[in-house]
Amino acid sequence: MRPAASNQYHLTTLWRLGAPLETVWDVITHPEHWPDWWAGAESVVSLDEGDADGVGARQRYTWKGRLPYRLHFTSCVTRVERHRLLEAQVAGEVEGIGRWYFACQDGITILRYEWLVRTNPLWMKLLAPLARPVFCWNHDALMRAGGIGLARHLRAPLDCHEHEPS
Repeated sequence: MRPAASNQYHLTTLWRLGAPLETVWDVITHPEHWPDWWAGAESVVSLDEGDADGVGARQRYTWKGRLPYRLHFTSCVTRVERHRLLEAQVAGEVEGIGRWYFACQDGITILRYEWLVRTNPLWMKLLAPLARPVFCWNHDALMRAGGIGLARHLRAPLDCHEHEPS
């Protein structure tokens, strides 16, 4: 078995929000509005709306974390289980899968995001063996900003956890 390349990432974030699951679902499933409340989501451009459930919806993203670079990629929704799961394939400067898992427990909406990607820019591939912890830190900071922004947007309390990358 070949070891995973240093430019492959499996990152997980957990947000617990004191807001109704349906409300959280509605906000997350409209990424074209993310730049309104998510610091770091510089641009989300809708390319295709997809079917009635959103499968096939495509967006072009530009993200900027705390480090001095931007990532550009296109996302295509591949799976939707209303109020449970939203999955998309991404291609561009990052390539792979992003998954939002939704659950509700004791009136708290639990959002878990999995980011299973590899980075494609040559400079990121070359730096990955040394800079991997910094890239993960940048991702975690961006996700923390998203959780804080979403909580403010919804006027809801937030408990935000980043998990160790694998």
